[in-house]
Amino acid sequence: MKSFAKIFAWIYGILSITSAVLQYNDPDPLLWIVIYAIAALVSFGVALNRVSYLLPLIFGVLGVLGAIYVYPETFEGFEIGKGDIKNIEEGREAFGLIIMSVAMFFFAWYRKRNL
Repeated sequence: MKSFAKIFAWIYGILSITSAVLQYNDPDPLLWIVIYAIAALVSFGVALNRVSYLLPLIFGVLGVLGAIYVYPETFEGFEIGKGDIKNIEEGREAFGLIIMSVAMFFFAWYRKRNL
């Protein structure tokens, strides 16, 4: 489990950096670049055993709260052209935060278990 968690942390960190880079054409790029960059830093910190379980736990909770905040009034899926672009964008953002939160909760559990 220890090696799986470390490998997952490295992979998730790289994916988070990739996500940050791809935000350049987003309507609010700076916010999402910062969010994904923080997720990457926390992931690398977990991989290197440099963070306690509290840091990913806090970011997991913040991610859930953020997802609730940005979740659209009407969820219309993720595909552009299949509904209102604002709802689609908000749905994508909310689910991105949920994915991040799940990873952060896993990292928090892993770090708490391996202190």
